[in-house]
Amino acid sequence: QRATLLFVIRDGLGLFIHKKRGLGAGKINGPGGRIDPGESAAQCAVREVQEELLVTPTGVTPGGQLFCQFADGFALQGYVFRAAGCDGTPRETPEAVPHWIPLDQIPYERMWADDRIWLPHLIAGRQFIGRFLFDSDTMLGFDVAFDSAWHPDWPQLP
Repeated sequence: QRATLLFVIRDGLGLFIHKKRGLGAGKINGPGGRIDPGESAAQCAVREVQEELLVTPTGVTPGGQLFCQFADGFALQGYVFRAAGCDGTPRETPEAVPHWIPLDQIPYERMWADDRIWLPHLIAGRQFIGRFLFDSDTMLGFDVAFDSAWHPDWPQLP
């Protein structure tokens, strides 16, 4: 399946969510979700933030790609975006509870194990491609390339 994540990063803070349902329920993450048929990754990323937090991200740029393989056979290709801001005030929805978290206090212990590997690079503005192997919540292995290995087929923003 193909999905997105989007992190609003401004003024030393990141906009995170406490996910209430679906894949990753109970974890801290960025808003995101599955790409609908006919929708670009960028369109999905913006739509998911609007649905989950009732705000519209601004200054959206691509950050990276994640390829996650799970031992049960489920596979996920993720497109990660960064936004410079958002219009509106984030609000809780049935999907997520918003949290502005200082970038030096990110609760990695409450997130997916791979986040601590690539998220600092997203925050620093470095592009990445990562492959991760999971057995449920346990990360079994990974391989990540930064900047110089940027994928030439990255979808362009509209």
